[in-house]
This record gives sequence, C-alpha cells and structure tokens, in this order.
Amino acid sequence: MSGSPSAAAPLVPANAENRYEVTRTDLPLSCPMPGMELWNSHPKVYLPIVDDGGESTCAYCGAHYILRD
Repeated sequence: MSGSPSAAAPLVPANAENRYEVTRTDLPLSCPMPGMELWNSHPKVYLPIVDDGGESTCAYCGAHYILRD
C-alpha cells in the first residue's frame, strides 16, 4: 500500500551539508528542512530567504540556503 510508513522516503541527516539549493516549493523555509532527521539537530527555525534576497544562513548550524527559482 503506497501510504504505509514503510513506503516513506528515508530521512536524510540534518545539518550534513553547508549549502542547500531550494525552490519556492520548499517555502516556508525551515532549518532543519522537512525530511531531515531531527534527533541530532538544533531547534527548527524559519529563514526569511525571500526577504533576504534569495539567500539565507542558519544562525544555529551555518547552513547556507540558496533559492533557485
């Protein structure tokens, strides 16, 4: 069955990269992003990437996000 938990996409490690490219479908942008493991990460924060001119940096982990559309 396609909606079962076993069919869910695997989680990716949070804060594993320094640079992420995102699109408008990812808005509102949060760090860590949905789909990332949260157990070893910082509290979720929302980043104003549109107001920041298309680039934002997380104050907790330093991850840099770039809006690509």
